[in-house]
Amino acid sequence: LAQRARMEAAEFRYKFGYEITADMLAKRIANLNQVYPQNAGIRPLGVAMSIIGFDDEKGPLLFKIDPSGHYAAFKATSSGQKHQEALNYLEKKFKKEKIDEKFKLIDAIEMAINTLSNVLSVDFKPSELEIGVVEASTGFFRTLSEQEIDEHLIRITEKD
Repeated sequence: LAQRARMEAAEFRYKFGYEITADMLAKRIANLNQVYPQNAGIRPLGVAMSIIGFDDEKGPLLFKIDPSGHYAAFKATSSGQKHQEALNYLEKKFKKEKIDEKFKLIDAIEMAINTLSNVLSVDFKPSELEIGVVEASTGFFRTLSEQEIDEHLIRITEKD
């Protein structure tokens, strides 16, 4: 499915001459998930997918696509085992802290780590986490190094 998303993005760039937005890509992949199993003998893809991006007008974007072809925008979401507990935790945090547009990247990373730690009841080491971010300055995706993750873990323990 990730390969298909890359192909859709490349095809869009070729046809129209500019990059596809995250919301448009999410819509195209959701349509694929919904239409694909309608042909006889083809199984549904059965994979949830998250698409992140940055738009100059809308800012950071996060979309979650489920296997049925439904997609929705989120400020924060989770997938996989215990995802409902993580969503409940995130919802409480967003309501309690009244998070708005001034929410910094550092705060988002630390909220993600806190959510995982609280839902799974685990204290993480830097080697056990992989964190990806899309920075507003470049608009590109990158993963944090273990040293950067360790700095965030230290900040979290100092706050507690």
